[in-house]
Amino acid sequence: MDYIIVNEHDHVVVVLRDYQAGEQLQLDTGSITLLEDVKRGHKVAREDIKNGSPVHKYGFPIGFATTDIKKGAWIHTHNIKTTLEGTLNYNTFTPNEVAVSTSEQVSPKTFQGYVRKNGDVGIRNEIWIVNTVGCINKTAEVLARQGDKMNFEGVDAVSHFPHPFGCSQLGDDLQATQKILSNLVAHPNAAGVLVLGLGCENNYIDAFKQVIGDYDPDRVKFLSVQQVSDELEAGMDLIEELATYAATFKREAVPVSKLKVGLKCGGSDGLSGITANPLVGTFSDKLISHGGSTVLTEVPEMFGAETILMDRAADEEVFTGIVDMVNGFKDYFIRHDQVVYENPSPGNKEGGITTLEEKSLGCVQKGGFAPVVDVLPYGGRLKKNGLSLLQGPGNDLVSVTALAASGAHIVLFTTGRGTPFGGPVPTVKMSTNTPLFERKKNWIDFNAGELVQGKKMEDVSEELLDYVLDLASGDVRTHNEKHGFKEIALFKDGVIL
Repeated sequence: MDYIIVNEHDHVVVVLRDYQAGEQLQLDTGSITLLEDVKRGHKVAREDIKNGSPVHKYGFPIGFATTDIKKGAWIHTHNIKTTLEGTLNYNTFTPNEVAVSTSEQVSPKTFQGYVRKNGDVGIRNEIWIVNTVGCINKTAEVLARQGDKMNFEGVDAVSHFPHPFGCSQLGDDLQATQKILSNLVAHPNAAGVLVLGLGCENNYIDAFKQVIGDYDPDRVKFLSVQQVSDELEAGMDLIEELATYAATFKREAVPVSKLKVGLKCGGSDGLSGITANPLVGTFSDKLISHGGSTVLTEVPEMFGAETILMDRAADEEVFTGIVDMVNGFKDYFIRHDQVVYENPSPGNKEGGITTLEEKSLGCVQKGGFAPVVDVLPYGGRLKKNGLSLLQGPGNDLVSVTALAASGAHIVLFTTGRGTPFGGPVPTVKMSTNTPLFERKKNWIDFNAGELVQGKKMEDVSEELLDYVLDLASGDVRTHNEKHGFKEIALFKDGVIL
């Protein structure tokens, strides 16, 4: 297959290989002679389009023509432009039936997980070092490296998550940092947690304990490094205690309804909304049909497609939450004198995405067709089974951190251009195209590009579900886990949204 038409009403055809001017596309409706060179993943006009007319892809407008466009012409930023601007007033909530329902019943499908004392379920049995302040990043790094070399029985890894925050922060800014870090302390993928503090920071340990709330002293240990003569020796003693505690947990069969998966895309290209994102959406629907949970974030990349999600709100409260989330993020841009729709990124454009509408229409497909059951603030934690939306920016590290902090065991990360990073939880990099999968073997975990090479969505989505269950059971590891790529990043203005 050398091209794809996503929707029969689209004005564009997406090419699946590089074309040169003069080559022909043989469509069912006739041939198109290309008027110029066009790269893989980019768009070609199926018909003449007049200046000022809407241009459709996915069956929706992705912008309007800024000049007359001839049939066979390359369509991109030079000849179409976004139609979006400012905040919007949306229609009132209207109940709609959706294709996927959430089941609270125990699914016959299971994975091998760790059931914690409080009833939470983890998919890894790790020890996490969470430092309250950036001044001791290197101390945490040394402790994690030394702990990991110990190869404690029953412990998958000893990890730390460097960050520059916790000092010289006040008010809402400090609270956002504390919220994300405390959620990591509570994450069930960590069998044990060492909270490492300096002693003079704003986010000092006693203050941080108030945010953490109730905790199990066997599972969570604290060390203020200014108060001991040898912080490495004291830290290793506590890590050994945590390792002994972690070894008491064994994998056991757990229903799929306990699984929570974050949904994210980054480095998108013209195939993101055709292969990987719809595949993740199909996976999300399958998981939810078994009673599981998924969570979708990166709000600015919902702009232009947000009504698709609003139409699937489970009730009026959720509908209002989506409206407030979307307009709140637009107001954030406006308060900082930034263009609300200054997106896609240069890399997105190089990959074939032209306008934010086009990017968003592809992005929201990761949420499948299930009802939206909840809207979470930045730093919020999952409370309901089904599909939730999480307030957060498009930044890859910030949003994956927020997804992990919300309680996601795994993050599915679709990409058309590739990235090596990983968050605190297993981060599955899914390529939108096969050339990327074949070229970046140390980055990409799953290839969605097969969907334009003859494989059926149902077959590939079942393969993805099986892969995720194997991953949750510890039978496979993501590349970010194998290479120790576990990072976090925080959104500085998170609580104002």
